Amino acid sequence: MLASLAAACVLTSAPRAYDRARMRSAAERLGAHAVAALGPLQDMLQDAAGMDEEARLEPINTWFNRRVTFRTDDVVWGEADYWASPLELLQAGHGDCEDYVIAKYFSLVALGTPVARLRLVYVRAQVAGNDAQAHMVLAYYPQPGVEPLILDNLVTSVRPASRRPDLTPVFSFNSEGLWQGVGAQSAGDPQARLSRWRLVLAKARAEGFI
Repeated sequence: MLASLAAACVLTSAPRAYDRARMRSAAERLGAHAVAALGPLQDMLQDAAGMDEEARLEPINTWFNRRVTFRTDDVVWGEADYWASPLELLQAGHGDCEDYVIAKYFSLVALGTPVARLRLVYVRAQVAGNDAQAHMVLAYYPQPGVEPLILDNLVTSVRPASRRPDLTPVFSFNSEGLWQGVGAQSAGDPQARLSRWRLVLAKARAEGFI
């Protein structure tokens, strides 16, 4: 289960600040919707920056859950599987589970959250008694080896993994590693194995989040 995930990385990431000017330039390149959303986004990030690290989870999770409407990639992008950057997501105003998770991940990283405390987790989610469906959530580890907190677009509140028995992990990754299931066994370089992740990292960097 998700609650058993042990974050084995040493927490050595240095705090970093997001680049407001690069965000603005990127938003202007993307379009009017991204520009309109940028001010509220930066206001939210500024407010969250004054909070303790764990306290930032709730406002970031809530902001994207409320701002973005769920739509599948084929509807939004005309593709079966597209991973949008945070500002692409705000320009579209719609996205699927990966897009929510990516935006929350880079927002937390932009505020200095160590990458080792975050994992994007592919899961099988049991939804309303139906067959399990592919889904993605964001896991945050206050300390290595402790129970993570889960940020999700299906459940509006941030909850400990033990309160999400509906989720069965498949694999997890972040900017520094890729793991089988939710354990410590490495599955290789995430940028080499996940081409969409490599592309979205480059876009997030261009947008000033990292």
